Amino acid sequence: MHIVVCIKQVPDTTNVRINPKTNTLMREGVESIVNPFDEYALEEGLRLKDLVGAKVTVVSMGPPQATAVLREALARGADDAYLVSSRAFGGADTLATSYTIAQAIKKACGGKAPDLVLFGKQAIDGDTAQVGPGVSEFLGVPLVTYVKELSIGDDAKTFSVTTVMDDGEHVIEGSFPCVMTVLKEASTPRFAPLAGWMKAAKADVKVLDEKALDADPIRIGLKGSPTKVVTIFPPPAKSGGEKVDARGDAAAGAKAIVDFLAKKGLVKGNG
Repeated sequence: MHIVVCIKQVPDTTNVRINPKTNTLMREGVESIVNPFDEYALEEGLRLKDLVGAKVTVVSMGPPQATAVLREALARGADDAYLVSSRAFGGADTLATSYTIAQAIKKACGGKAPDLVLFGKQAIDGDTAQVGPGVSEFLGVPLVTYVKELSIGDDAKTFSVTTVMDDGEHVIEGSFPCVMTVLKEASTPRFAPLAGWMKAAKADVKVLDEKALDADPIRIGLKGSPTKVVTIFPPPAKSGGEKVDARGDAAAGAKAIVDFLAKKGLVKGNG
């Protein structure tokens, strides 16, 4: 069984800052981390490796420094790592990114889809939750989203999952190949042992550019992106608002609130 886990390097959202002059993200001095939701996807892949001896390959698309998150995945127990990196991929939206990652997965798996592709439910920098479904479409395999529990059959050819939707939990059964997006409730990510880090430091992380992927040039990067980010800006700072102390006179407090809403045109005043 071959499992591919897609992980992304993202800025630590606790330290995100925006340049007030250019309205762009300030990445200098901001720590980059493994996308937290992808950690649960990786753990599911490693758990299945422990159960059935599956091969786990990790794939990440990003600049050269994204190699760090791939080495962390190798330290935790992944077998192979591929970095999809080239200036030609710059500016890609979720459609172009999905196409590029799907091409990389096929390249890593001998031209076909693996048994299972795992994603975290979304990335914390974009929050679109679109790349996993997009890769499913480009690979031409079924998709299961928001997986809470995952088990596979004795023959490692079938699966049963519990997914969480707006109307509750659903149990879905199917057969591989498949793409799944994983919730944080699925598992608890393991720590990488020292021996794992030492092995990962020496491991070969294969770099794939547009030529290695044999990618269609009009489907990658800005050319392949029907949506483009024009600007980024922080939301306006919120004021403290008006406070009404009605502890001594509830009626007066209620009247003050009604008068305030009347000034805003939200209700009619009572005179």
